[in-house]
Amino acid sequence: MTARERVAQLVQVFPEVYPGAHCELDFKNPLQLLVATILSAQCTDKRVNMVTPKLFARYRTAADFARVPQETLENEIRSTGFFRNKSKSIRAAAAAIEERHGGRVPGTMAELYALPGVGRKTANVVLGNAFGKEEGIVVDTHVARLSQRLRLTKQTDAEKIEADLMRIVPRQHWTMWSHWLIWHGRRRCFARKPDCRHCEILRLCPSGK
Repeated sequence: MTARERVAQLVQVFPEVYPGAHCELDFKNPLQLLVATILSAQCTDKRVNMVTPKLFARYRTAADFARVPQETLENEIRSTGFFRNKSKSIRAAAAAIEERHGGRVPGTMAELYALPGVGRKTANVVLGNAFGKEEGIVVDTHVARLSQRLRLTKQTDAEKIEADLMRIVPRQHWTMWSHWLIWHGRRRCFARKPDCRHCEILRLCPSGK
């Protein structure tokens, strides 16, 4: 079975296994998702979702985030880890959104990627989940691990993995593909001890035991 054939079957199976798969970061608008995604680096979505309710109640616009003092924001997001860099990224991105885009989060890859502190992964998360645009595939640790175990890529670099996936995953499934692999990675295909015994896609996995 080729990688493309494997993907063709997986896009049929995954919706049955995870019919409710979605972005597990809580958000109500593109700005909130952008901030939450920055906070999620090296942090669990669960922890981020514990921090953001108070944060989003206090800061409602890009201008609000741009104006908050660095130290104040650091203290409010401290529990997510790497809080100094995350605070700098959020404030700088918010300032750029206010200055360049009138306070509205832009909806293109080029404009998002040009924001300070915003990489391709973050841009893909925002475009796919806040704007419904299939511009790329989010590659986090789960997507990278499962893509390798499913023999869909031999790459280890996130952008190279994404490029391989974009060649074989139908574009209309790009956003959901990440959700499916992330959900499966969190619930079955663990990093250290994958639960192959109960795996719903075992027959399609070359690495299954």
